[in-house]
Amino acid sequence: MRGFVVLLGCAVRFEGYKQQPMARRVCFAKIVPFVQQWQNKGSALNGIAPSGYIEHVCVDSPLPLMEFSIQSTWDSDPVNHEPIRILFSPGQGGLKIEVFGPFFNDPAAPAGPPSQAFPGLWDYEVVESFFLDSTTENYLEVEFCPHGQHLILLLSGVGQAFQQQLPMVFNATIAGDRWMGEALLPWSYLPPKVNKMNSYAIHGSGEKRTYEALYSIPKQEIVEGQQPNFHRLEYFQNFRLQSIMGEDWVQPESDLWIGKP
Repeated sequence: MRGFVVLLGCAVRFEGYKQQPMARRVCFAKIVPFVQQWQNKGSALNGIAPSGYIEHVCVDSPLPLMEFSIQSTWDSDPVNHEPIRILFSPGQGGLKIEVFGPFFNDPAAPAGPPSQAFPGLWDYEVVESFFLDSTTENYLEVEFCPHGQHLILLLSGVGQAFQQQLPMVFNATIAGDRWMGEALLPWSYLPPKVNKMNSYAIHGSGEKRTYEALYSIPKQEIVEGQQPNFHRLEYFQNFRLQSIMGEDWVQPESDLWIGKP
């Protein structure tokens, strides 16, 4: 098995994309394959024999990227595990998205092939990011599963999907109780004038089902009996692709959003 690398650096902002960025410290998480065959099956975490161990390496890098860490549940309680990290950086023809975090193996894997779209993926263990144009309520939802499945929805109006299960390059790797994934989200999938974002993570089954949010609902705004709803667009926070791509960058136009408000 080849080593799989995911950036875990801090957010980088550029005043101008044409300027030469200063090198900064960026940390990598790499899966290093075991030399010997895994033999003690009883020691496999969650019933999965790990294919390697995770090694952390830090280097100087000029890469423009933004990192976010999901540290609370949807209703503003702190998570009880290492936070899931999501990184955005420039990709070839799209936005590169990297995910790194704990693997719960609950629920079991979806009954679909890896690297393919899977409907209803939100019922499984997933990490999700939403990209919104708040002036129109046009937004994109992209979901990543540690088992390799993905799901994309284009929405116009709250919860109103008009297209989904679009193809995307996405690869995920599980190592024991951790996983990491890397995707390339084509620019054409994003709504025009993206200016808000939120990200979420879901795992567990039944009463242990857990919903986590990057930007959660404040405790004082929770009403009795309220359930998690990831389409509460009013809680999304400011997000500029130019912070990643440079101030002179212009988001490419997309035929997918023609005719939408």
